[in-house]
Amino acid sequence: MIYLDASVVVSLHLRDANTPEALRLVNDATENLLVSALCEMETINAFALRVFRREMSALNMDNAVRDLETDLRSGVLKWKPIPEAAFTRAKKLSRKITPAVGVRAADLLHIAAALELGAKTLYTFDQRQHQAAQAAGLTINQLPSLYP
Repeated sequence: MIYLDASVVVSLHLRDANTPEALRLVNDATENLLVSALCEMETINAFALRVFRREMSALNMDNAVRDLETDLRSGVLKWKPIPEAAFTRAKKLSRKITPAVGVRAADLLHIAAALELGAKTLYTFDQRQHQAAQAAGLTINQLPSLYP
């Protein structure tokens, strides 16, 4: 299974600099694409933040949410709740990885959820999460060339 971070899911549903790479990753995937409840919430919040910043209309946000929900209902994206054990694992990862990488707690929770759900791969466009996921033993996507 491949766990998708919100940065990838957002780029799948709203056109941005990462959209071509997000589409390529998803189209080339030969395994199930997994999203957690945390990913779903972060994605919807990212849409809402774009409305707040006046980068998109409320109508466009509603359409993006509807498209996300369609992908979840149809099985294009496999939705899973975050297992309770992911929180314990995230705390352990925090002590091990955060001092070296400086990763955010929510990003560690994504990594821990991916591991607890049995994913071997995590796709993200977040540079610190990318480093942390690799340090946690996950296979990761190559970051697009717009990242150093």
